[in-house]
Amino acid sequence: MSKKTLIVIDMQNDFVDQALGTPEAVAIVENVKKKIAEFSSRGDEIIFTQDTHGENYLETNEGKHLPVVHCVDGTEGWKIYEGLEVKDAKYIKKYSFGFTGWKDYNLEDVELVGLCTDICVVSNALIIKALYPEIPVKVDSSCCAGVTPDSHKAALETMKMCQIEVY
Repeated sequence: MSKKTLIVIDMQNDFVDQALGTPEAVAIVENVKKKIAEFSSRGDEIIFTQDTHGENYLETNEGKHLPVVHCVDGTEGWKIYEGLEVKDAKYIKKYSFGFTGWKDYNLEDVELVGLCTDICVVSNALIIKALYPEIPVKVDSSCCAGVTPDSHKAALETMKMCQIEVY
């Protein structure tokens, strides 16, 4: 039996209901809580990523394209949304859309949930699928939200085309 890993992408205050929050992001919180509880109850691995920026965010390439200060390391907006954290989970500071260190995690069977479907979820799903082409990589669409509903749907379709199981 393979090791199952839940990767919770950027479920941080700034993406749920603060600087870049959306009603769609707020709407998935309970689904994400249930998913975390399911994996936790089985003793599966849980990894949280945290979009992480510095005080100079607006001077970065990303900041020039998205001029909204968010997820500055250590701020309230950077923290994982209340009620989602898990004591024994791993927490990864992610300094770009996609985390490039997945190769060091010996992943075997992965499910991704979180925010934003059309930026960080799709980026990480594609990186993981490229690094581990033979493992199951899944995305629960009821536990993800995009910048807009249309871009959310487009990202889900992109992932399906890249052999990521979307349900």
